[in-house]
Amino acid sequence: MITLETDGQLKELINEKKTVLLFSAQWCPDCRVIEPILPEVEGKFSDWTFVYVDRDQFIHICAENDIFGIPSFLAFDEGEEVGRFVSKEAKTQKEIEDFMNSINL
Repeated sequence: MITLETDGQLKELINEKKTVLLFSAQWCPDCRVIEPILPEVEGKFSDWTFVYVDRDQFIHICAENDIFGIPSFLAFDEGEEVGRFVSKEAKTQKEIEDFMNSINL
C-alpha cells in the first residue's frame, strides 16, 4: 500500500491507475482492526493500487470527497470515481472484498 504524501501525488495516482483510497487515521480503532487483512485484500485485487490517506494530514481531501467517517474506501478508474464504501462503521474483510468485487472493472 502506498502512503499518500502530497496532493500532487494523489492527482497523479487517480488519473493514471485504478486506485482505491483508504481513508484512515492512527487513532482510529476500527482502522487498526482492518490493517492485518489489508495485504490479503490487496493481493486479491492486485490490478488496483491501494493508497493510505491519513485523515488528519489530508482533512481537505476528506472534505472534498465527503468522507466524514473512517475507515472508508473511495475507488477511481482513470480519474473517475467508480465506487465508495464510506461510513464510520467497522468493516470486515468480506465487506471490503464485496465492495471491491462490486467495482472490479
